[in-house]
Amino acid sequence: MPKRVLQGVVVSDKQDKTVVVKVERRFAHPVLTKTVRRSKNYQAHDADNTWKVGDTVSIEEAVPISKTKRWVVVAGTKAKVAGAAAE
Repeated sequence: MPKRVLQGVVVSDKQDKTVVVKVERRFAHPVLTKTVRRSKNYQAHDADNTWKVGDTVSIEEAVPISKTKRWVVVAGTKAKVAGAAAE
């Protein structure tokens, strides 16, 4: 069975070797047929502490690393910083 891969945005990087990733999913409401957004936070393993808040990352299922970590960051793109362009 293939491992699930989700894409989301890093919302916290305060922990060592861990980032919190917010994954948002969209679906049509079964009765109203309106598009509904639901989000969930996942704790993912980031061994090198490379990802910061605002970065878009892909996370993949893994064996349990700790009590709450079941995901590993596999790829991502850095967020553009507005202050760096002005300098």
